[in-house]
Amino acid sequence: MAPAYPAAPAPQAAPPGAYQVPVGGYAAPTGAYAVPETAPRASGFLGILALIFSVVAAVVTPIVVGVAGFEIGRRLPEGITTTNDDVLSVLSPARDQVLWAELSFWTGTILGIAAIVIGIIAIRKKQGRGAGIGALIVAVLAPMIFFVVLLIAFSTGSAAGFVDFAS
Repeated sequence: MAPAYPAAPAPQAAPPGAYQVPVGGYAAPTGAYAVPETAPRASGFLGILALIFSVVAAVVTPIVVGVAGFEIGRRLPEGITTTNDDVLSVLSPARDQVLWAELSFWTGTILGIAAIVIGIIAIRKKQGRGAGIGALIVAVLAPMIFFVVLLIAFSTGSAAGFVDFAS
């Protein structure tokens, strides 16, 4: 027969006045010792959307107005200088191109304003902050790019139209 092992010692109660161990064990440390909870990372969708709008306003609309501005200048041999009181009638030979230039202007304006507003929201909500800042910068520069391209295209078109007109 095998020797009987003594039973495991039962925990003894603390003497009166001693510190008692909590029944459920010790609680997790709080304060500086706790691991801070990490919030899920916010999506950068707003910043990317604002950046896309601003790039379209700064690149696509100047391309459209560049082509239209060149054709406007080419179709108007004397340019905008006229003694006629009705200045808009001077543009009638290039009315389709004037319409495209105006459409690209208003499209760029709407997209630029949307890019600025969405970019500010993205920066504030920290949803694509870097892209939002980039969108703001590009959207502010977009009107300058637009008008420089229009001026250069119209001038080049006027020179090309004058050469065709003079020959």
